[in-house]
Amino acid sequence: MSRRDFLKTLGAGCCVAIAPGVTLAAASAPGYDNLLVLVELKGGNDGLNTVVPYADREYYNLRLQLAIPRDQVLKLDERVGLHPAMQALMPLWQQRQLAVIQGVGYAQPNLSHFRSIEIWDTASNPQEYLDQGWLARAFATRVPPPQFAADGVVLGSQELGPLAGSGARVVSLANPQRFFQQAKLAQPEGSSRNPALEHILKVERDIVQAAARLSLDLDLKTAFPQNGFGTAMKAAVQLIGGSGQVAVVKVSLSGFDTHSNQLPTQQRLLQELSEGLAAFRAGLMEVGRWDRTLVLTYAEFGRRPRANLSNGTDHGTANVHFALGGRVNGGLYGQPPQLARLDGNGNLAFAVDYRSLYATALERWWGVPSADVLRGRYPVLDLLRA
Repeated sequence: MSRRDFLKTLGAGCCVAIAPGVTLAAASAPGYDNLLVLVELKGGNDGLNTVVPYADREYYNLRLQLAIPRDQVLKLDERVGLHPAMQALMPLWQQRQLAVIQGVGYAQPNLSHFRSIEIWDTASNPQEYLDQGWLARAFATRVPPPQFAADGVVLGSQELGPLAGSGARVVSLANPQRFFQQAKLAQPEGSSRNPALEHILKVERDIVQAAARLSLDLDLKTAFPQNGFGTAMKAAVQLIGGSGQVAVVKVSLSGFDTHSNQLPTQQRLLQELSEGLAAFRAGLMEVGRWDRTLVLTYAEFGRRPRANLSNGTDHGTANVHFALGGRVNGGLYGQPPQLARLDGNGNLAFAVDYRSLYATALERWWGVPSADVLRGRYPVLDLLRA
């Protein structure tokens, strides 16, 4: 088997690059001992039926057949509440370990799946095209400790998202068991003056290092849901609780592009999300890492406030997202949806620039200056306790 075929068969992207002039000794950030977990809600989750503005009459006017009945909402305060399928997250809310950030978006939003998630992944403006994810830029600026098994791990997908591009050592585990089996076949030896071959050799060396330090052998007492997202969250806990460290874990949950038949689809997905996150929290408490973990959700966009004719919702703009963790300062952030003040296209205005979430993670969680990474300054949210 050739080296290129081996890497393709492995299903792992392991990319390494250090920005010119940045050295490991000078740039290592001790804050990377705090783990960041990104959960992508692929397709664009409907925020209005996730965090329901049950006290707003306009919500029910816009969604005659699609609105969540007021008596089913899991109330967070006198105005908004969670979808009833998210019961598993209520203990985190009551313990103030769940933050709800409303109105997250950006100016001049793009409603294309491909382009909008590219904007989110690269922390770019709608008019600019960047080839490096925001986390890859962060790791090129402040390099995680070299003894880490990898800078980041992507579970259940080969899409690196914010970790894409030069600047990060990333392992993509579309099939974790297969990765560890195939990694045993790698035998990186020597070096080459040919840049392409040397890159492949470097990738192989990093795969071997990651496989040697990461493991799914940790036996857990915590029970995880028997679905794809639950399996990915269990694998994340096993990796985190093992001997190898990483700075970031990215997990995806797909299916949120609910143009039709939204109610049963979103109910299933939100239940998978909530129960998977609740089990993840229990697993991290079991291995003693919950207080050192910050979970952030994100998606390419929200959905339009008015229901369509297929009992679904079309691509929209501002959305609601969650932050979870043992040191999260739980509560409501941002601005409730202003349903009586939609724009000319019938969409919501945003209140919190999505890059404020990134700035908060960089500065408050890791101690990494955010202005250069995000190519601008964005307000840091008071989401975290010391």
